[in-house]
Amino acid sequence: ITQFYNCRLLRDHQLVADSLYIQDGKIIDPARMFWDERRTPDVRVDCKGGIISPGYIDLQINGAYGYDFSNNTDAIEEAVDNISKGLLLQGCTAYSGAAVLGAHIEGPFISPQKKGAHELATFRTAKNGLADIDECYGLDNLRKYVAYVTMAPEVEGILDTIPELIKATGIHVSSGHSNATTAAANQAYHNGANMITHLFNAMHAFHQRDPGLIGLLGARKSRPFYGIICDGIHVHPHSVMIAYYAHPNGACLVTDAMSAQCLPDGFYKLGEMDVDVHGGHVYIKGTDTIAGSTATLAECVRNFIKFTGASKVEALENATLHPAQMLGIEGQKGTLAFGADADILILDDDLFVQRVFIAGKEATSDNVKFNKKL
Repeated sequence: ITQFYNCRLLRDHQLVADSLYIQDGKIIDPARMFWDERRTPDVRVDCKGGIISPGYIDLQINGAYGYDFSNNTDAIEEAVDNISKGLLLQGCTAYSGAAVLGAHIEGPFISPQKKGAHELATFRTAKNGLADIDECYGLDNLRKYVAYVTMAPEVEGILDTIPELIKATGIHVSSGHSNATTAAANQAYHNGANMITHLFNAMHAFHQRDPGLIGLLGARKSRPFYGIICDGIHVHPHSVMIAYYAHPNGACLVTDAMSAQCLPDGFYKLGEMDVDVHGGHVYIKGTDTIAGSTATLAECVRNFIKFTGASKVEALENATLHPAQMLGIEGQKGTLAFGADADILILDDDLFVQRVFIAGKEATSDNVKFNKKL
């Protein structure tokens, strides 16, 4: 049993001065240890007054450290292994990319008008309903490997297919890369699409008479979760503030990072496209089309506070609790509740990551080795 002491825990929507106890990779209730088993901790870790947070969860990442999930898929295992280790040392203990929490598939059932960095030739409709989804992805593949898929509600056949798809596979559906009206977006939400992919980006611009997907944040009753990229490039800080005030409990910080994350400026690949990376900006070569980011989730957490004035608790929950809730795994990830996975971070007061633990074991640059593909 390991005790973490001299710390503040992110628990029950506040920072609480308390100790955290871990056994066999899980967070445990110390009462049973003291009173039932009459044990004391085997190891004690002094957190030096730091904050203990659940490990960060990134719901949208395309690559990092020179590896691209959508390019050179023959080497996908190598990419997953190296990206997972690199992200872990950043404080991101779980992600939805090519594995770990399951893949996030973005397209091809998206809008040609809001294609972003996606290749138009690959786009499809679902006029034959679930049969077209099956033909494209394979329902068994979705069940086994996918956490959620981004679709545009207005694409032919998608609205009616969302409930069938969720029932048949158990995956989540997110609305994005979409020119949908608010009416269509609202119908998609009520049909089961519980997320908006990278809010404000690649979607119907806000208009007072039809605010599109963005308008779902103004619904009076239940509202979807939304990913938001807080790199200061994808979304203006004022827009982040608007989203935060409209629906603070739905925010999920995402990086939408690509292969150049944590690498020098230069030219890289995103799928089959060449992209130009300079000063944190990522564009399809020769255009002004944004093609992902190079931000880390830890940077996005700190930016969220800078952009909105939100509390540390709110910013941390946007990278832990809310993503876990979106995926329905909040009993296991994104929490310090008893029984949850012991994937934790020790942070300083400025929310810089000081130490990382996965399943209760510390991860350091000495025991987690990975390659960068330059």
